[in-house]
Amino acid sequence: MKRVLITAGASGIGRAMGHAFEAAGFEVWVADLDAAALGDCPDIWAKHQIDCADEGDVKGLFDQMGQLDVLCANAGIAGPTALIEHVELDAWRQCVSVNLEGAFLAAKYASPLMKSAKKGAITITSSTAGIYGYPNRAPYAAAKWGMIGLMKTLAMELGPFGIRCNAICPGAVEGPRMEGVLNREAAAKGMSRDEVYAGYAAGTSMRSFVEAQDIADMAVFLGSDGARRVSGQVIAVDGHTENPDPKLGPSSGSEAEVPND
Repeated sequence: MKRVLITAGASGIGRAMGHAFEAAGFEVWVADLDAAALGDCPDIWAKHQIDCADEGDVKGLFDQMGQLDVLCANAGIAGPTALIEHVELDAWRQCVSVNLEGAFLAAKYASPLMKSAKKGAITITSSTAGIYGYPNRAPYAAAKWGMIGLMKTLAMELGPFGIRCNAICPGAVEGPRMEGVLNREAAAKGMSRDEVYAGYAAGTSMRSFVEAQDIADMAVFLGSDGARRVSGQVIAVDGHTENPDPKLGPSSGSEAEVPND
């Protein structure tokens, strides 16, 4: 049986990925900082409480694995919503650490397992904020752009070993976590929540948000043999983002905004 590891896998997009991979016949491992959310996951899943931005935690998890066929590096936080001059350095560092360094650490320790098997797939959850700039969200956008650069480099480094690497870029994802983003942006921009929501939706040709299941379905495809020649790609699952409106903000969502994972 193939094995998948999903970081920030206990809720949101990560949890949707877990269910989708389970339905596809995978053995599901999830890592998350939220013990309560992990406890609510299916008993059949292998559940591990770790900080995905802590190298000791990550190494300890991978030391237990032995086999890994698919890695979904999905951990991330939204970071601060503020103009650049009001962003505190500590908040910047935390956002970059969880998003970019979390993906780096997962890939660092997944690579030897996959190299020994001469196969594998790594999928990084970036964002459409990693494709466009994102006013009032500089740390998040910078981290998400960095994750795409990381993925492109991994695809070149690991391709000779039969390992594929891709990035999924969700747009605005329906759910309670996106509501938090909408409310924070509304406060920062002096707008209503509904005005910000309309700006996100208007920024897509399909005039809609996406759902966690849409992201999960793409992750399963990228981890499958059907994508055996797909590598180094940035794939937006966002209803087609058009040029962002700098007043209303781009159609860029968050993937798994958990406090520290």
